[in-house]
Amino acid sequence: MTIAYHHDRTPSAGEIIDLFRSAGLNRPVDDPDRIRAMYAGSDLVVSAWEAGRLVGISRSLTDWHWNCYLADLAVHPDYQHRGIGRALIERTAERLGGRVMIHLIAAPSAVDYYEKVGFLPRPACFFRERTA
Repeated sequence: MTIAYHHDRTPSAGEIIDLFRSAGLNRPVDDPDRIRAMYAGSDLVVSAWEAGRLVGISRSLTDWHWNCYLADLAVHPDYQHRGIGRALIERTAERLGGRVMIHLIAAPSAVDYYEKVGFLPRPACFFRERTA
């Protein structure tokens, strides 16, 4: 398995939707325009490819100096448990540099994973739900 990682190549909305569906991510997969806009409005996208097939992706919003929000991390089920998710996070961190904190909101089923790859839990998290 040779995985190629890119930070200068954003996959198509269709490729992203296929990956999200296969990985079971709760995203607006029935709205390609929204997916396209989500990625167009992001600061850093790192993607993982094997033989031209999108097998993993991370999407972040950052100021490049203090904070980075890791908004998406998805790996195709056929490629999970091979270090691809960790590699996507590490490549994101490398692009940001050591002065930028990466934070995220984990799905309950992913909490153990994020702790395993070095994220620290924090008890205070606040958010407003989407209205549309």
